[in-house]
Amino acid sequence: MAVATDKIRILIVDDIADTRDNLAKLLGFEPDFAIVGAAAGGQEAVTLTKELRPNVILMDINMPDMDGITATEIISNTVPDAPIIMMSVQGEQDYLRRSMLAGAREFLVKPFSADELVNAIRHVHELEKVKRARYAQAAPAGAPPGSAAAPGGTEKGKVITLFSPKGGVGRTTIATNLAVALHHSTQKPVVLVDGSLPFGDIGVILNMNPKAKTVADLVGSFESADAEVIDSVLVSHSSGIKVLLAPPTPESAELISGANMKHVLDTLRERYAFIVVDTWPSFQEVVLTMMDAADVVLTPMTLEITSLKNVRVFLEITEKLGYGEDKVQLIANRNDSSGGIKASDIEASLGRKIPHTIVSDGRTLVLAVNRGVPFVISHKDSPVSKDLFALAAKLSGAPAEEAAAPAKPAAQARGGLRLFAR
Repeated sequence: MAVATDKIRILIVDDIADTRDNLAKLLGFEPDFAIVGAAAGGQEAVTLTKELRPNVILMDINMPDMDGITATEIISNTVPDAPIIMMSVQGEQDYLRRSMLAGAREFLVKPFSADELVNAIRHVHELEKVKRARYAQAAPAGAPPGSAAAPGGTEKGKVITLFSPKGGVGRTTIATNLAVALHHSTQKPVVLVDGSLPFGDIGVILNMNPKAKTVADLVGSFESADAEVIDSVLVSHSSGIKVLLAPPTPESAELISGANMKHVLDTLRERYAFIVVDTWPSFQEVVLTMMDAADVVLTPMTLEITSLKNVRVFLEITEKLGYGEDKVQLIANRNDSSGGIKASDIEASLGRKIPHTIVSDGRTLVLAVNRGVPFVISHKDSPVSKDLFALAAKLSGAPAEEAAAPAKPAAQARGGLRLFAR
């Protein structure tokens, strides 16, 4: 049967015939979907994928002849342009981890709603289209990996995304202070993006107006939003940086896709020297996209066994995603805390260096957060601030001695304690 080329071609893989039929009927109501085939097992899925070249594969995880994870790994290596959405009645972290390591791009726990399924298919397909377009644009001969140039030869801005597979390691605090340190040490325009879409805290940390514009104001117009439109939703902070705030509610965050955030980041590159992006511990498509779009992914970790375990799993995933050591850079946060594992022991365990360290200074951090002032301004001579300026120097190429001497502090740094609710 001929299928319109503008439709999303879907292959359904499940060992239960009723499930295959129900999924096909459900997806048949979507005018832009076309079911091109169905497989009852992993081996058949591999064969049909090579034959039919679907745009998206719905893969059950538990099947008798060849399980979905094995089939996913084979397909990811042989037909990498056929993204896979894994389906399972098991929602355990181990299943998610194994699926992502095998190459799956999304994970749905049964039973899921029709909206969840349809949105996942569209998001994964859109992400694959964006990737193809990006890879089709050949880099200039001799250009270093990750380098980019704007039309007319103007150098594009550098995207620095912070991601940690475990919460509570200081990711958002580092992102906020790094953005300010980059601006003060280079005197170049910097924008801080709160990519922790469901529960962003940057607005609270920077004591910003809770009624300010957010990225959610672009919903419905992402595709047509140019630099001027995106600039209109940025909020100026007294430190001199611009901020793109997260949506006000988790519900509005669900309306923002990975392709939307990629468009925003690509557009911000045109006007800002550095784009610092905070994320959240998740392997959802939108988070993966913000890492894909980055020149550098900074991964903060604390010197404890649970953090080490999660970072090891994350590094395995980044290898599958094709990220090199120059892109994914570890940060040992609270490096001098008592009772922690030594950084050298972690390096030996992970088999890679930790290029950045930040000392522990809980009192300074608490005071800064309560005042709504980055500690690189309020406590610019503290050891923790010096570590942040050193990090900024490494990322920007600015001399360390210049990075350690920020521009005049904002008047906001003299503010007193505040109360906030979010």
